[in-house]
Amino acid sequence: MPANSPLDHMSLNGGSLGVPAAAVDDLDDAPAKLRRSPVDLDRIRRAVREILLAVGEDPEREGLRETPDRVARMYAEVFQGLHQDPRVHLSKLFTQKYDEMVLVKDIRLVSFCEHHLLPVVGRAHVAYVPNGKVVGLSKIPRVIDVLARRPQLQERLTEDVADLLMRELDAKGVAVVIEASHSCMTIRGVNKPDSTFVTSAMRGVFKERLATRSEVMSLIFGTRS
Repeated sequence: MPANSPLDHMSLNGGSLGVPAAAVDDLDDAPAKLRRSPVDLDRIRRAVREILLAVGEDPEREGLRETPDRVARMYAEVFQGLHQDPRVHLSKLFTQKYDEMVLVKDIRLVSFCEHHLLPVVGRAHVAYVPNGKVVGLSKIPRVIDVLARRPQLQERLTEDVADLLMRELDAKGVAVVIEASHSCMTIRGVNKPDSTFVTSAMRGVFKERLATRSEVMSLIFGTRS
């Protein structure tokens, strides 16, 4: 398996894909599903309680009494991608003689920076040039959701999406551009709330042909100043 593969952080557990997205969506209302979670919720609860004590708070006061449990369920939700296989969303392809660019723009993206475990919020733009096969439009956002719902670096996420699509779609080329705001820069540290981080990964014809790369960047950004 290549370095930085999107499967590096995935737990297949004998072929199981872990907790389905629907199960995690209903965590607040379904204690039985929580018990089947691969996430160690009790361990997170204990850790959050220790953090509250460490910063000088009283975990027994009314407003904080249920906070460790809420945080545990939140982490089970936002890191569910660790227990899912993004390839499952690319398993069904459709034969289509179309060899022009396919572009999906402005895919909302929410992740967590692995350095501070603070939110990263942005959007992804993904293009590919088919090689006789196309994939359903909803599948690309689903792949991004799986890979984003892990402790991430934006650079790695961008490359993982590009490499996975290039391989699984057998595409002639893939282009991925991600624009995101990082809470570790906007609410702490340098405190630059208007900053945006942009990363790109070009594969195949998008890397080899300047005209194709220029076309996709123009379609993504247009005349934006």
